[in-house]
Amino acid sequence: MEGNAVTSAQQTSKEEEWDFQASFAMTEEVEEMATSCIEEIEETLQEKVSDQNLEASLDDDRDEISCPWETEVHVTAVEIRPKFLMQSGYEVASADSNLFVKVRGGRVAAVLVYVDDLIITGDDEAEIQQVRANLSVRFQMKELGELKHFLGLEVDRSKEGLFLCQQKYARDILQKFGMLDCKPIATPMEVNAKLCSAEGKNLEDVTMYRQLVGRLIYLTLTRPDITYAVGVVSRFMQSPKKPHLEAIRRILRYVKGTLDYGIFYRKGPSCKLKGYSDADYAGDCDTRRSTTGYVMSIGSGAVSWCSKRQPTVSLCSTEAEYRATAMTAQECTWLMQLLKDIHQSVDYPVELFCDNQSAIRLAGNPVFHARTKHVEVHYHYIREKVLRGDIEVKYISTDNQIADIFTKGLSGTKFEDFREKLGMISRTTIREISC
Repeated sequence: MEGNAVTSAQQTSKEEEWDFQASFAMTEEVEEMATSCIEEIEETLQEKVSDQNLEASLDDDRDEISCPWETEVHVTAVEIRPKFLMQSGYEVASADSNLFVKVRGGRVAAVLVYVDDLIITGDDEAEIQQVRANLSVRFQMKELGELKHFLGLEVDRSKEGLFLCQQKYARDILQKFGMLDCKPIATPMEVNAKLCSAEGKNLEDVTMYRQLVGRLIYLTLTRPDITYAVGVVSRFMQSPKKPHLEAIRRILRYVKGTLDYGIFYRKGPSCKLKGYSDADYAGDCDTRRSTTGYVMSIGSGAVSWCSKRQPTVSLCSTEAEYRATAMTAQECTWLMQLLKDIHQSVDYPVELFCDNQSAIRLAGNPVFHARTKHVEVHYHYIREKVLRGDIEVKYISTDNQIADIFTKGLSGTKFEDFREKLGMISRTTIREISC
């Protein structure tokens, strides 16, 4: 489906001597797709995929769109397509400009656009057929049928639910870098491992390191279990050293043992939105900044996750946890708006679980404290959301804090437990369940 984009990238790489196939994650588009897929399970949505060429039928008399094709300012089909959808009654989603939604008689049709690839979904079958027909008249299109592959992601359906993975992409990474026959390992990073920028010898080939990191970042689209480890090694892109490369090899060994793992969205469980937030206080050896980790889930599977070093140093663990909670609240607000855009209202306070009692009290207490006045004003965003009733921050024990997997290396038993709670499962297991 993404043939045009890949061809363009390959041509550029010949000039720059750079591998642009080491793509970076398109997180918003994937979150939208994952959210839509979950709603599809609840509403029994019908999906079709259309792959569109950039060339439009410019000489078609039935074209209702006014477009100055003959002017010096060239307007491509990619640029004109949103106007076409809006003239067909679709509205641009507030959460993202690439999502178009149309509601008619209580039924929903949605079109997700990425360059020249489309996902058309919804429970309004008549509208889906109509927009497909209209797009086929206006643009040169190739119908790909039911959604099975999209930008390197693989989609499997069964009577139990929907499964997303990147098995082929993961195998291609191992094969390209000679790790296909490596010995698997149980976790992607050692327990409480700490990497520093100054330790070890410089690498002779930094390009290979950067290519590996780029590819692994894209793999995290359906692999939240490696997000923390990949985030750590990505900090050393400028001047990687031998210990950093060894850390990447460990990640690849873990990927080898979990090639067919992905996220499984089960039918049946409540599709309520909830989140988990955590922070590793002063965990970065070079800057002593803390690491924020969070995950948002709908139903049985994660739809959004993050492992990111905080922008400034926190003076205490409470401040670090509070910053992480605020960042999670921002992501939660975006997901609430996305659900609203596809007419799935969130009419309840979203539960946000944190394992720091002080941070929870700080978020819910409207009284200003002298000890926290150094915290930037925008981090009090979470407090406003709590007071408005949009978010409810709850305590959870550290042993059950799923977001721990995004802030530090864990032991095998705890890692596997949290991985399962993220909704991750092997493709083989799915097939055995379906039989």
